[in-house]
Amino acid sequence: MSNLHDLPVDERPRERLVKYGVEALSLQELLALIFGRGTKDNPVMMISQKLLSKFGSLRLIEEASIEDLRIIKGLGLAKACQLKACFEVARRLNFLQQVVRHSRDGENPVSPEDIYQIVRSKIINFHKEHLLVISLDNRNKIIGVDTISVGTLNSNLIHPRETFEIAIKRHAAQIILCHNHPSGELTPSEDDLNITKNILEAGKIIGIELIDHLIIVRNNFFSFKIKKLI
Repeated sequence: MSNLHDLPVDERPRERLVKYGVEALSLQELLALIFGRGTKDNPVMMISQKLLSKFGSLRLIEEASIEDLRIIKGLGLAKACQLKACFEVARRLNFLQQVVRHSRDGENPVSPEDIYQIVRSKIINFHKEHLLVISLDNRNKIIGVDTISVGTLNSNLIHPRETFEIAIKRHAAQIILCHNHPSGELTPSEDDLNITKNILEAGKIIGIELIDHLIIVRNNFFSFKIKKLI
């Protein structure tokens, strides 16, 4: 039985989903629905089970590369790409929900913990450093989250012009910088310190306040505001 149509009707994930709801399906069944079909020697339900056995958790499956996923027999490039796409859709939805939730509570002061929770899922899996600018209005409502740099952050390459160009377009009253450290190291580099200093000084001239700069790693963050570096 290489595909779902080969299963008895009452055991097919799609029919069970329609009848009982998506919550009734096991993780193996959900993965099988994403893949759709298997191969002659590797039925789709078997591929799903092998994937779960190999990685052990959804988080580890999400973190796996295309090459890692293709180690599973029967899971070729197309299925690996389908799976990565599903995780990315879920990640973007989660990010949007976090931003919308905070926007509704915009009267409350935004905290470093709030920003960490909002941005974490967006950038922790990147293998390069990404610098984001979070724009806020004068009521602390998030009005934009924009990527302004990808790659190793260098104070000679990151110019206040690019940072404030997007903030001005969004009519921001204040901004927060965020970037990830793929290495997991939380300590700011010399370039991190210089970038923050340059943006802080430029903001005072332009009239858009830099209120924090966060370094994000998987399970923690470093706040320049908390450490009184801003």
